[in-house]
Amino acid sequence: MNQLQLFLPCAAGVEDYLAPEVLRITGLPPGCITKQRGGVAVRTSFAHAMLLNLYSRLAQRVLVLLSYTQYRNEQDLYRAASEVPWERWFTPRESIKVEITAQHSPLTSLNFAALKIKDAVCDRFRTVANGVRPDVNTQWPDVRIYAHLTTDSCSLYIDTSGEPLFKRGWREDKGDAPLKETLAAAMIAASGWLDGEGDLQPLYDPCCGSGTILIEAAQMACNMPAGGQRHFAFEKYLPFKKPAWDAIKQEAAAEVTMPDAGQKSIIFGSDVAHRMVDFAQRNAERAGVAQVIEFRGGDALQRMPPIEVGAGGGVLLLNPPYGERIEVAGVAGTAKFGARELPQQEGAGEFFNQLASHWKKNYPGWTAWVLTPDLKLPSKMRLKESRRVPMWNGPIECRLFRFDMVAGKMTPEHRE
Repeated sequence: MNQLQLFLPCAAGVEDYLAPEVLRITGLPPGCITKQRGGVAVRTSFAHAMLLNLYSRLAQRVLVLLSYTQYRNEQDLYRAASEVPWERWFTPRESIKVEITAQHSPLTSLNFAALKIKDAVCDRFRTVANGVRPDVNTQWPDVRIYAHLTTDSCSLYIDTSGEPLFKRGWREDKGDAPLKETLAAAMIAASGWLDGEGDLQPLYDPCCGSGTILIEAAQMACNMPAGGQRHFAFEKYLPFKKPAWDAIKQEAAAEVTMPDAGQKSIIFGSDVAHRMVDFAQRNAERAGVAQVIEFRGGDALQRMPPIEVGAGGGVLLLNPPYGERIEVAGVAGTAKFGARELPQQEGAGEFFNQLASHWKKNYPGWTAWVLTPDLKLPSKMRLKESRRVPMWNGPIECRLFRFDMVAGKMTPEHRE
């Protein structure tokens, strides 16, 4: 298990940040990884697969490639799956589920294709395990098998993660449209908040919701492993060695660095809904970072900077409300809008216009990073972005805009 081909899928637009994260976690040379569309491939070991599950904040899963073959029909898929030594990975006592994705596949039914792969796995076990085969569990399987089909190729993977990696284990309280932890971590990576030397800049989310961005940032600042509070599928696999895993977790726990008692917080969050502030506080407590973040209620259009910033400035990092039945977070609007409609509504445009004016007046020296599906947001805010980073929030294409706050300054095209 020392020569595995792993694939770590991620949200589109995150590949450039996932690749250096993989190198940082594993210590591998750059030549061992390959950036691909929607993820990163890496040649490494089962031990590194465990490490990546524990530490990666950007990957959605850690998959092991077990077969790559050409195919023309469902029988070719059956043959490919029959030749994989599944018995090296798990026993018939573990339940399985086969999931399939495709790009331009000529097959007419992906469900039938998945059924043929499942049949092949079960038939192989009948042969090697004296007629015993694994059961199928579509809800909570022990083993997830993934097949990806292109026009003429089939890749078969076994999933080492189990539940997707954005499920960290601490977010029990959430709002109507919570941001996935993996995307929050990607926003932090793109902002470069952790990349500088010396002290960290103050970080503030004035639309914090259930606290996802700030909790991710706090755990990163404290060097906490992303998956330290959950279990993984690989713990039920045959190559798994519990003493090695216990040693990995003990080393991770020893590397956590919490701030000294009485040290002032530099991570802040607020939300117009006090219910969400309560949610964020409880989530932070479960995540072990409640003492690192300062939460308050308050309107984003009225909240003053939570801390004075010097020459180093501060960072505003937020995912403003949009999507299914989200209320505009500010006095500029209180109407509720349907799915994906908020950025196009007049009330939302007024909210963002007033938010920009509030920032220019009260947040000089801060850098604002705003994730939104509204590609026209800069013109609505009457600001010129200094950077735009493409990202996807599930099926929604977004941009992470960077705005550098200068007191009272409009862009030339908006100067009156």
